[in-house]
Amino acid sequence: QVQLVESGGGLVQAGGSLRLSCVASGGTFSTYAMGWFRQAPGKEREFVAAINWSGDTYYADSVKNRFTISRDDRKNTVYLQMNSLKPEDTAVYYCAGRTTGMVETTKTKYDYWGQGTQVTVSS
Repeated sequence: QVQLVESGGGLVQAGGSLRLSCVASGGTFSTYAMGWFRQAPGKEREFVAAINWSGDTYYADSVKNRFTISRDDRKNTVYLQMNSLKPEDTAVYYCAGRTTGMVETTKTKYDYWGQGTQVTVSS
């Protein structure tokens, strides 16, 4: 059974930065595609960024050029570096993994989910 554990969330002022981490255990991490999603209160969970097994990345338009997803297969970890944060980035951020190693933006395509980490951006 694959487990994903996120960390790195917190409170930051607008314009600031945070780096989220997600550590995977129990599976073959290097073959997985990994994604980050977020869910604001009263809204649907939405795609943020994804990275496939070979390092190709894909971003939602709302975070392009501000967020960077990366992975370290030696540490079974995926990261989300978030710069120039805005109040509208406030949400619970979830790490997700899919055993088919290609990038997907649809949440139902992911097999495993973390518990989420809160990111709050104050204006």
